[in-house]
Amino acid sequence: MKVLFLGGTGVVSAACTRLALSRGFEVMLLNRGRREAVPGALQLSADIGDSASTAAAIGNRSWDVVVDFIAYTPADVEQRLALFRKRVGQYIFISTASVYQKPPSHYLVTESTPLANPYSPYARNKIACEERLSHALRDEAFPVTIVRPSSTYDHTIIPLAISIRNKAFTIVDRMRRGLPLIVPGDGTSLWTITHNTDFAKGLVGLLGQSAAIGHAFHITSDESLTWDQLYRAVADAAGAPEPRFVHIASDFIVACLPDQTANLFGDKVFSVVFDNTKIRRFVPDFVATTRFRDGVARAVSWYDAEPARQQIDEGANAVWDRLIAAYARGLAAAQN
Repeated sequence: MKVLFLGGTGVVSAACTRLALSRGFEVMLLNRGRREAVPGALQLSADIGDSASTAAAIGNRSWDVVVDFIAYTPADVEQRLALFRKRVGQYIFISTASVYQKPPSHYLVTESTPLANPYSPYARNKIACEERLSHALRDEAFPVTIVRPSSTYDHTIIPLAISIRNKAFTIVDRMRRGLPLIVPGDGTSLWTITHNTDFAKGLVGLLGQSAAIGHAFHITSDESLTWDQLYRAVADAAGAPEPRFVHIASDFIVACLPDQTANLFGDKVFSVVFDNTKIRRFVPDFVATTRFRDGVARAVSWYDAEPARQQIDEGANAVWDRLIAAYARGLAAAQN
């Protein structure tokens, strides 16, 4: 089976590429070629944002499946429709679980949970993409399947409520030095974090499934942990002392740090538990086997193995310290 991954070298897509190759798929990647391709995958180099160069790169080829990891706006989707009409058996659009209703009206999230997120432009764009593809399915039988990953990580990411993607070691360093850690709310909200190799099992299991056309799926771990538990798991992996939590209301955090609005109210404030019944019905062997404590331990070890990876964002530290100080002043004022 011939599969084209648009992207194919990112945190989520690289794991899917490796698994698809191991299962005997003929995998081709289309991207700018700036990252090393997964061994065994065929490479097409083009900037997907340049329709002319992309069309030249793909030529007159057709594929059984195209998986699009890098479409973010309706304009991106229009371009994909123009490129792949009549030349793909299944088009899998990678959306996001952030599209689900915020705040949720029910704690358990299924694929029928309403799509509405007023806080996150990213999520709203993904919703608009899904709506355009649904029209394409109805109006022209475009063979779309929608997949919604939630917070997904690998050995290079330490995913916490307020952290830094490219300098994730900053949070580990704070823990090891016994510095206070900001946790939104009271630390008891549930969150679901999925290892990229587990997500790949569900995604690759959908490749070429004609029965999945017209359906949407989320693919996540079944492990739901509180934010306090997640932070403690990182501290344990880092060999750090008991974390010094500073539980701060999300309203207060966002008032001080407006750039956290989408991250918190658009995603991480509310308890989220995903029902994975549907993906298991279509992919019976899907099971997420990487516990967060094990996955994040591998991430900490990866950072510890190379000093060059241990970058500290002092700007973020300063911002967090100012926020903690402002909260302490507010507490002191309330107590006087």
